[in-house]
Amino acid sequence: MAGSNKINRRAFGALAAAALAAPTLAVGASPAPRMPLIKPPRLRLGDTIALVAPGGHTDEAGIALASARIERLGFKVRHSPNLRAVFGLYGGSVQQRVSDLHAMFADPQVKAIWCIRGGSGCISILNALDYALIRQNPTILIGFSDITALQLAIYRQAGLVTFHGPVATSSDSPYSNQHLLSVLMDPQPRYVIAMAEENRARALQEPQFGVRTLTQGTAEGRLLGGNLSLVSALMGTPYAADFRDAILFIEEANEAPYRIDRWMTQLDLAVGFAQAAAVMLGVCQKCVPADDEPSLSTDQTLDLHLKPLRIPAVSGYSFGHIRDQFTLPLGLPARLDTASQTLTLLEPAVS
Repeated sequence: MAGSNKINRRAFGALAAAALAAPTLAVGASPAPRMPLIKPPRLRLGDTIALVAPGGHTDEAGIALASARIERLGFKVRHSPNLRAVFGLYGGSVQQRVSDLHAMFADPQVKAIWCIRGGSGCISILNALDYALIRQNPTILIGFSDITALQLAIYRQAGLVTFHGPVATSSDSPYSNQHLLSVLMDPQPRYVIAMAEENRARALQEPQFGVRTLTQGTAEGRLLGGNLSLVSALMGTPYAADFRDAILFIEEANEAPYRIDRWMTQLDLAVGFAQAAAVMLGVCQKCVPADDEPSLSTDQTLDLHLKPLRIPAVSGYSFGHIRDQFTLPLGLPARLDTASQTLTLLEPAVS
């Protein structure tokens, strides 16, 4: 009978109520990794650190600078086989860059893998990586900027804690070195990170270095994020950041405010900033409009997205494309306190 496929009003109402009551996932959001989080072994003086170029290509001056820095910090340096490769803007072909990462993760003598620079290209190697190999050989991975794509993919697909910190050619800084080595070498049940005094001083002349609290409060959650353009680019992929209940940290450099607005809107549409435990912005260096172009400022752009939130939201924290930056372990639980302007890691980042 034609009427046999109809749903009566009472049944339809029950179905509608059940649908409204069921938890939903925002468009583009993805589930957190099902596998338990794993931590790499701690770094010790004299250990071997491998230099890799998974994104942009490097040169002899960069290799010399990075190698000297590693040795000055008290470690041995190893150059990955394709460190000097060049393929357009990239540090070799996809196969060369993937081969280097696999080799360095699989080498038991390599205790840390330090990306020599960011640049561009990490997103193109994600589908070719052996995440089972990475999980079976947990090794410290350090970098930021374009390395965000690699870090978020490894978090999602291997469950490994990686480290958003300076690349090996970043400007040397006592503040950066202190926090990098403390997090990697000295496991502590609680580790409190205060903002760099150097950045506070710079804020007198360069306002973007000043800390701004848009919404006050404290929040706890796992640390997740990185470079804004890359976090945005991965939405809708198997490597996307599901930042629900997380402390979302993001930074950007050399981008106009309208692009920042676009990427922030993408994140809000995909997951929703209100779903995060907190939002923490780093120093957005040189994010200004073109000359004579009508535009909101970067602060005004951020305010559009963050001021309406009821969760803690801050900007100007000491990370990003800056000299004095602290290191953030992706996936690790942490506490943001806007009153003290501190971030506290709630457990050791290394085993």
